[in-house]
Order: sequence, then structure tokens, then C-alpha cells
Amino acid sequence: MMPELHPAKPSLLIESDFWRDPYPFYDQMRSVHPLYKGTLFKHPGWYVTGYEEAAAILKDARFQSRIPLPETSRKYEQLKHVQHDMLLFKNREDHRRLRSLVGKEFTPKMAESFRPFIKDAAEELLDQLESRQTADIVSEFAFPLSLIIANILGVPKEERHQFREWTASLIKTIDFTRSRQALAKGNAAVIKLTAYFKDLIQKRKTDPREDLISRFASLEQLTEEEFLAACILLVIAGHETTVNLISNGLFCLMNHPAQLAVLKDNPPLIESAVEECLRYESPTQLTARMASEDCEINGNMIKKGEQVYILLGAANRDPNIFPHPHILDIKRNPNPHLAFGSGSHFCLGSSLARLEAQIAIPVLLERAPKLRLASSDIQYRKLIGFRSLAELPVVLN
Repeated sequence: MMPELHPAKPSLLIESDFWRDPYPFYDQMRSVHPLYKGTLFKHPGWYVTGYEEAAAILKDARFQSRIPLPETSRKYEQLKHVQHDMLLFKNREDHRRLRSLVGKEFTPKMAESFRPFIKDAAEELLDQLESRQTADIVSEFAFPLSLIIANILGVPKEERHQFREWTASLIKTIDFTRSRQALAKGNAAVIKLTAYFKDLIQKRKTDPREDLISRFASLEQLTEEEFLAACILLVIAGHETTVNLISNGLFCLMNHPAQLAVLKDNPPLIESAVEECLRYESPTQLTARMASEDCEINGNMIKKGEQVYILLGAANRDPNIFPHPHILDIKRNPNPHLAFGSGSHFCLGSSLARLEAQIAIPVLLERAPKLRLASSDIQYRKLIGFRSLAELPVVLN
């Protein structure tokens, strides 16, 4: 029989400390059982905090991705329609077909080809901040740099600013904290995004360029709905992951000055430093699956149709895998974190996100060697599925 989590423990969710530091709560869950069955965050299902269990489920095709909105609901039709065609929520043959088409554009070699462009973009952003004493890393550095994905797609530079609001609205629709108001805003954002990309796709069909939308337009294997959903998913996911990785990484390093000093003295450590930041403050904290048949995991029978919530942030701090998991160690090796997931749904944009962070963080540290936090009161957005700073005010000089 699965032991019950102490009734007092979920109360941590309504305390401010959970948003600042959810990991004590995850440790408590894991101490009860790495596979906990119950209702948390108002969602009944299995909650996975153990690394081995998380890795096994992510790689098991019997656990399928699913659209986060109930199929029976008649509300938010545009939002559900787009999610239905997204690679993120496809399984088996449909997933393999779409991933093979889209994945060709997101290889490590492709990401590396953007290195000069990313470096120039980071330098240009810092040129704009050069005379400033303070800045917000999230809105003035990480966000505009993350729009590299919009450039890859072919979105004109002067039109990219509007994606921040659209992204924020859509992220809230797949988070456990979502409200009816958030879903309504997300539905409205999808309507705007769909209209925007329909127009841009038509322009690229008429006047092809060296961008991803032009290349996708020539693929007969993609339906119009899948094409639109791919564009929306790439720009939203590419933005959210990269903004969180860069801002979380810089926040981690500034909060650990000894580790920051090690990195400054040994610049080649940036690759392992980024991996450790991915583990320590995973940009995506939760991913969901549904059992397509009865499955036994670690002696527990998960029944067909049951929901499974994999807490990536918890798995990445499992002491059975990561010695001293709550300590940031930029030399950690091995570091088999699950920040980008695993198995067939492993994040397509992982190589690009890693590269952007590996370039952005050293450039900023070089240009602002006295970089430090401007406030001790740094707030995370109240999202359970994403580790996302609302802002990161810093002193540059």
C-alpha cells in the first residue's frame, strides 16, 4: 500500500517559501516514496520525485504525452486545437513522423552554426547597457537573446517584441496554477499567434528566404495545422527554456561566489557549469504523462489512464544519483540530469539552449566583471512546472 503523505506537507505549497525554494517539499515527498500517489496541486495522480523512476517512465513508450486540457471541455477551442497538433503532445507514429521532419533543423551541428550570430547578439545587447549602472537580466538580456529562435524561424526583428506577452500567456495554460482567466488569455494569444504565423507563412511561400518557415513550407508531409503548431511551439518553447536557463544560471552563480570565481579563473568550465545550472535549477520542473496500459514501476502498479507527474527538479536533486544534491558544483561529473527530459520526447532545442547559455554567461561576466545582485529579494514567477524568475536586477559596474 502506498504510504500517505503527511497532511501538513502539501501546505508548503501555499507558503511563500515554496516559490523561492520548492526542493525541501520535494525531499519530503521523496522520503515518503519516490512514486507518490495522491492529490497535490489539486491534481490527482502519481508524483515522481525519484531519479530512477523518472528516467524509466520518460523512456517508456507506454507512458504517453497528453493534451493538458480535458477533451470534453468545449471552452478554449483554439488553444486545444493548436495543442492537438503540437509535437509536444503527439505519441508513437505521429510523434516520430513530426520529430523526424522538425528534428532535422535542430541538430548540434545546426546549433553550432549560430555561434557567431549568438555572440554578436549578446555583445550588441551589452553595448546597449554599457552606460547603465543597473539592468534587469531577464527582460534586457535573456529575453531578447532568446529570440534567436524567432530569427531562425524568420520572424522580422521589429515584430519579435510581442512574443514575450504571448509566451507568458501560453506557458500559464499548461501549468498546474492555471486559472480560467489564464486559459482565456492563452486562447486569445493562440488566436493572435495563429493569425500572425498564417500571414508570415503565406509571405514566405510567395517570397522564400533562408529561414525555417521557408523550408517547412516545402514539406508536403506537414499539414497546415501541424505547420502552424510547430511554429508556435518552437518560438514559445525556445523562448521559455532559454530565458530561464540564462537567468537561472546567472542567479545561481551570483548566489555562489566561490563557484563564480572558479568559473572566472577557468573559462573552459562553462560547459559543465551550464550543465550544473540545468540540474540545480531546471528550467522545466514538471512534465506529465498518462499510462496507456497497466505498468509496473518500482513495485508499484500504475493503472491504465492514470496521470503521472514527473518532477524533473526533484529527480535532478535525488541524493541516490547526485552526491550533495543541494550544493552547486560546476565541476560535477558525471551529471546525468533530466532537465531536458529523456527518451523520445527529449527536448529538440537542447543543443541551441545550451549553446546560448554557454555564450551569454561568459560574455556578460567578461563585460561586467563586477556583476552583482541589485536586490536580495528576487522573486520567481508562481509557476509549478517552470523555474522562472520574474526579474533579475543586477548592478553592472
